[in-house]
Amino acid sequence: MPNLTFRIHDGVASIPEAQWNALRDDAWTPFQEREWMLALEETGCATPQRGWTPMHMALWRGGELLALAPAYARVDSQGEFVFDHAWANAAVQNNIRYYPKLTLSVPFTPCTGRRVMVRPGEDREALTRALFRATFEAAEAAGLSSVHALFVTDDEAAAAEAEGACVRHGIQFHWENPGYRAYDDYLGRFTSRRRKNLRKETDAHVDQGITIRTRRGAELAPDDAALVHRIYVSTVDKFVWGRRYITPAFFERVLTTFRDHVELVEATRDGQVIAGAFNVASATHLYGRYWGCFEEHPFLHFAVCYYHSIEECIRRGVKVFEGGAGGEHKLSRGFVPVVTRSVHRVFHPGLGRAIKRYVDSERESLASELSGIAEEAGMKLWTPPARG
Repeated sequence: MPNLTFRIHDGVASIPEAQWNALRDDAWTPFQEREWMLALEETGCATPQRGWTPMHMALWRGGELLALAPAYARVDSQGEFVFDHAWANAAVQNNIRYYPKLTLSVPFTPCTGRRVMVRPGEDREALTRALFRATFEAAEAAGLSSVHALFVTDDEAAAAEAEGACVRHGIQFHWENPGYRAYDDYLGRFTSRRRKNLRKETDAHVDQGITIRTRRGAELAPDDAALVHRIYVSTVDKFVWGRRYITPAFFERVLTTFRDHVELVEATRDGQVIAGAFNVASATHLYGRYWGCFEEHPFLHFAVCYYHSIEECIRRGVKVFEGGAGGEHKLSRGFVPVVTRSVHRVFHPGLGRAIKRYVDSERESLASELSGIAEEAGMKLWTPPARG
């Protein structure tokens, strides 16, 4: 495309707010907001010291930003949620360098959304392809092994594939609201036996003397950051593979500057918070992010993370609740399987071919698995065709 200038920005702060905001479109998510990304970089979460070196890819026409892909040079794959550790190990075993690589993503965020943001009114398909093409060329010239765009939209996957990338599928479980007017409408989709079990799980906290509520907007304050961070680390510290990706300063910042998009689900007992969940929200979507508890009670996780928020979604007319990565247990609670996509361009010819064969095979296996899940759950499920 003529009159375009390709630039690599070394941080979100180097991109003017007005230019960034001019890229908003109908598919925008809260995680694409400049303030969310800026907070990750400026509060010590996504920094070179932590293995996230900003290399944000952009196309400009004069002084006008036309397309932007937030990206980071990576020295590992922690915090990406599209797991390529086996690829890295295979590279090492064959004396092929895998790191550093380039990742187009919102750090630590396994949620599908625009990875190439294009100014509305411009040719999105052409600019998306042009930015992927320029990114692949720049990454290879910089000595990076590969480019990985995570949790992309379907049109972005097609554009990257047309520029030589392979497309990988994953699976998440989302709750969808067809227009429920009350919580009982949601329960009505299940069999009588399952409704009874769900009601038992939903109401268990009441018999346990636990109260659950959601605070959002003006009900939140920077002082809540310490509690949110305690909730967050109470879970990640339980696991050997857990990592404290998010700093206390990040929570303090978003509870100051981003509170219209965040909410805190609190479970209290005898006046003390014993569990909670930190979520991100838009007018149409709720995104479950971080859960933690300080006391163990039967079904408390389900009540705080799912049932209470489902009831809130129904009350507020929210259309989709994305509960985060993984979790087939969500299926029996009314969540449906949804295909996610990532794209991968590996510059070493042999490794690139091997990875393409792997993702093609993996995609076929996933399609079969999804069909089985749909049949078992009695759902009609669309599965995307395999890409050639």
